[in-house]
Amino acid sequence: MRNYVICSDSACDLKKEFLSELGVATTPLTFRFNGEDKEYSNDDMDVKTFYDRMRAGEVAKTAAVNVDGFVKMFEEIIKEGNDVLYIGFSSGLSTTYNSARLASIQLSEKYPDSKIIAVDTLAASAGFGLILYLACQKKAEGANIEEVAEFVMNNRLSVCHFFTVDDLVYLKRGGRISPTAAFVGNLLGIKPVLHVDNAGHLINISKVRGRRAALTAIADKYGELALDKENGLVYISHGDCLADAELLAGMLKERYGASVKVITDVGTVIGAHSGPGTLALFFLGKER
Repeated sequence: MRNYVICSDSACDLKKEFLSELGVATTPLTFRFNGEDKEYSNDDMDVKTFYDRMRAGEVAKTAAVNVDGFVKMFEEIIKEGNDVLYIGFSSGLSTTYNSARLASIQLSEKYPDSKIIAVDTLAASAGFGLILYLACQKKAEGANIEEVAEFVMNNRLSVCHFFTVDDLVYLKRGGRISPTAAFVGNLLGIKPVLHVDNAGHLINISKVRGRRAALTAIADKYGELALDKENGLVYISHGDCLADAELLAGMLKERYGASVKVITDVGTVIGAHSGPGTLALFFLGKER
């Protein structure tokens, strides 16, 4: 069996060292702050600095990986004698996956003896990271490139995403809610509970009053949908609010016996749209 490399992008929000241990090659989405010419990736700015700048009122704009970026990464791998399996950020939230798909078509024509497969996870942040990790486990078990691609396709809609944000202004900037709704919601302490649907889009599913109530609502969803409440794979990501992430992890442990395997940062590109105080829970469930 010809060797293959699993590739991904920085929207998976897994730490670079962890991805390196898994043998995953990545390319970054980027961002820039309004009024600056400099373009940053996750590695160029620590998340604390990034979120502090957002709290101070600065606005970050993000950019997807373009076709040329993927061609460069994939071609380097092919020239080393490997096939390529790209597992990527939801096409419902970014054009990044489509860029990878176009790059795979372009390189398949140039290297007809190589396999270059692009798979859309329809997932984001550490939910994307969770399915990526499971794919790497399948590869480690000896699955070939087609088997791992099929595994992702068959299991991606089992990855549940539930999250909340602390300040509605960031959803307003992204066009998710109206300026009036953001103003009134912040005034009344309204916190949305959102998820990523089967098309990979961000959807508001409920509203509660207060941060603790939002965390409780997310924990309730775990109890409702998790396939294996006590032993399932559970990830949490947070936008510079570690104490809240640990509080949610404690709720899951106390209520269901669940052990959170990974607590990670919501990276700069995802965080540019959701803001500081974002808290997200990811697990394998009966449905999204």
